[in-house]
Amino acid sequence: MRVIVVGGGVVGTMHAWQAVQRGHEVVQIEREAEARGASLRNFGQIWVSGRAGGEELDTALRARELWERIGAEVPGLGFRAIGSLTPVRNAREYAVAEAAVARPDAAARGYKLVTAAEARAINPALRGAFEAALWCERDAAVEPRTAQLHLREALRASGRYTFLPGREVRDLAGPAAVRDDHGDVHRGDAVVLATGAWLSGLVRELVPDLPVRRVRLQMMQTAPLGEPLTTSVADADSFRYYPAYKSDALDALNAEQAQTPVAAAHKMQLLMVQRRDGGLTIGDTHEYEHPFAFDTVEDPYDHLTAVVESFLGRPLPKIRHRWAGVYAQCTDTSRVVHRQQAAEGVWLVTGPGGRGMTCSPAIAETTANELGW
Repeated sequence: MRVIVVGGGVVGTMHAWQAVQRGHEVVQIEREAEARGASLRNFGQIWVSGRAGGEELDTALRARELWERIGAEVPGLGFRAIGSLTPVRNAREYAVAEAAVARPDAAARGYKLVTAAEARAINPALRGAFEAALWCERDAAVEPRTAQLHLREALRASGRYTFLPGREVRDLAGPAAVRDDHGDVHRGDAVVLATGAWLSGLVRELVPDLPVRRVRLQMMQTAPLGEPLTTSVADADSFRYYPAYKSDALDALNAEQAQTPVAAAHKMQLLMVQRRDGGLTIGDTHEYEHPFAFDTVEDPYDHLTAVVESFLGRPLPKIRHRWAGVYAQCTDTSRVVHRQQAAEGVWLVTGPGGRGMTCSPAIAETTANELGW
């Protein structure tokens, strides 16, 4: 079988990986010289802990298993089974963490409520003031800015993979065939459109009523911390954002403990991961209303800096990079991904939202199974 994958991000690359692993030939087409969207502009978190139960959690757990397996084959991914800690500061936040640990699926997520001293034993860099923490053993991380590069190196080694950058697919050229802006036609047995947040052009023509929206976020990265941050770190505002934490305790938190005005205005949570170079990737905000602003806003960065410094008990290293990014999310946020046949031999896979990096291996595996690869 010959599979044409359109899109060079992590979802597209994982579809290429699945096809090659199953013995097929793959041509992957990317409109940029390299993928430059959400697949690079994220934390690199393999984030199991906050996922909704049922299909979403099952997908995340399967993806976590696949990431670890692929990471063993491709060491350049930088797969790290580091877990995560969410420090809590008061009784209301503690109650939300306590309710999470009482979930029937808590063991599958690796939830455990730990004391402040136990949290510091897990992650000694957390020297700031907090009362306890939610430990999530199943969370992990990879290096988002280099993951696709290393995956493609491994794919090329198979002898059945071709990467064509700098080509935008403009239209269909028959069943399971596309034409790019060089005028070249690429024919296969299946075409997968995994174009991320790029939902215009051919995607809009094929599916004009696509139930997917675009979401903008802001993030930053620091100079090296100078010591290991041995886990990912979140704050209690993440309880408000992730569906796994829904409970009466969360309702009480939302009713009785408002977010700061800046965090509320920008729909914020803290997520923080240390990169292999020692720097910290920190975010994030959420913007849903179009048209998106073209500039980044400073107040959210000030808020995140204050939260991080309160957990670390020390000044944040110099901020070296700030950026914004856009990802595609199903308008029905309970759906893991939007997958549909858009034309004969052509399937569209998009809209995983903030789950893209986490769930991409399992999303691609499901596509491959459904298409009978």
